[in-house]
Amino acid sequence: MMKAYVFPGQGAQFVGMGKVLYENSPLAKELFEKANRILGSRITDLMFDGTDEDLRQTHVTQPAVFLHSVISALCLGDEFRPEMTAGHSLGEFSALVAAGALSFEDGLKLVYARAVAMQKACEAQPSVMAAILALPDETVEKVCAEVSAEGYVCVAANYNSPGQIVISGSIAGVNKACERLKAAGAKRALPLKVGGAFHSPLMEPAKVELEAAIRATNVHVPKCPVYQNVDALPHTDPIEIKKNLVAQLTAPVRWTQIVKNMVADGATDFTECGPGTVLQGLIKKIAPEVQLHGVG
Repeated sequence: MMKAYVFPGQGAQFVGMGKVLYENSPLAKELFEKANRILGSRITDLMFDGTDEDLRQTHVTQPAVFLHSVISALCLGDEFRPEMTAGHSLGEFSALVAAGALSFEDGLKLVYARAVAMQKACEAQPSVMAAILALPDETVEKVCAEVSAEGYVCVAANYNSPGQIVISGSIAGVNKACERLKAAGAKRALPLKVGGAFHSPLMEPAKVELEAAIRATNVHVPKCPVYQNVDALPHTDPIEIKKNLVAQLTAPVRWTQIVKNMVADGATDFTECGPGTVLQGLIKKIAPEVQLHGVG
């Protein structure tokens, strides 16, 4: 039985996240307080007692989800023995810290730099994402390509599970695509409550900004393979890991392919570390035969 640990991305946050860990584990309390010092503000106050509105701001959401996820894994102690890890979008940074490729401190600094850069890109050009349900990937890709050919920004951004793709781009581009996809038989075309068009060309300014931070960060050989979003393949080479982290901001999240590849490589037991159960729900649709657990 091979154990895989997976880490959620933006959207999994909720008010009160991490509070039980903080109150019940001296290690968790120490790590949360270290995070407050690194960030120069008490993000724990927003996580434990803030509002939904506070937690929806990209520069708060991303470090909050990262902290809850990584600390959940580290608090497992000797029980935490990953044979492979992966994370959805932002969760890739959590997966790299959990696998020992990034230190806790460096992971948090990169996540915060990423969040600030992405929020700036979103504010510079209003944009949006939408979940498309019950259509083949090829149909969604074809419609996005047609809309893009008409001069709008619209791409497939998250391959979440069979029959669930998230598209991303300009407001006009995504709206046009949603109309056409509904006409093509989509069960739903649902706008998402996120800051903007993540994993699309509109994140290029954020990618340029983050690249410098990633290049200046030490990445170590992880203790187990980390399956990265860009190509859905396992990586242990620090140079490749860095390159894929940079590319990730404007490239799609290939979650369906990641889970299929992990299963093909022997994963039979998946544990989601962090807030919520979103990834467990997606994995159940992709690989119904595997064992699923959650911690956090």
